[in-house]
Amino acid sequence: MITIGQLAGYVGVSIKTIRVYHDKGLLPEPDRDASGYRRYGASDAIDLIKIRTLAEAGVPLARIRDLRSATDDEFQQALHEIDDELTARIRGLRATQGRLRELAAGQLTAPLPTEVGAHLEQLTRWGFTPRWVDLQRDLWILVFAAHPDRAIALFHDQAETLADPALRQLFHDYDHAHDLDPDDPRIDDLARRIAEATRERYATDAPPELDAASEIPALIQGTVNAASAAWRRLDGLLRAQLDV
Repeated sequence: MITIGQLAGYVGVSIKTIRVYHDKGLLPEPDRDASGYRRYGASDAIDLIKIRTLAEAGVPLARIRDLRSATDDEFQQALHEIDDELTARIRGLRATQGRLRELAAGQLTAPLPTEVGAHLEQLTRWGFTPRWVDLQRDLWILVFAAHPDRAIALFHDQAETLADPALRQLFHDYDHAHDLDPDDPRIDDLARRIAEATRERYATDAPPELDAASEIPALIQGTVNAASAAWRRLDGLLRAQLDV
């Protein structure tokens, strides 16, 4: 027979923890000896190891208490369920750890479909500025987060547009207009060319759109306009010419 201190040291928990288990009904209190001290046996040590193992796996104490009265089959079934839950938690923790490491390396990205990621890499190869690529990534994160059901159609429409070299050049010019003076005549020319290309591309079929009540388009355009006075004026010219 051993004391509560010896039991705690053997199992690797604190005396306070054992007393909590007593209070919660997880570990029955043993009889006291003639000196008034609790004395624990091998079965108490085994029970305490079971409780500690389950608690460390994240099992609530109330559930551990219920498992004490479970049959062998019920107990085994519960262990399998706990193992599955623990596996899922481990997977989630590993994903979180990976994102923490990306954050530390300055490479944190929100989850986007693989084809979107490949498209963003293609933008760099096509000569778009890092500023433009980062802006596109952030905007697609917004769209996919708020409208996952419609986002892929919007993405495919833009990807098809950029696959056309002539249309891609318009986006490229839009990108590089960032640093122009808002009154630069090249802004007016670019707005005219974009408006003409837009009317031609969607002459028969309307472009895919988000729900009319969505605030995302306004948020996206507001983000773009806030980045550059030239872009802001370009947006105003396009709205006037396309009557939107």
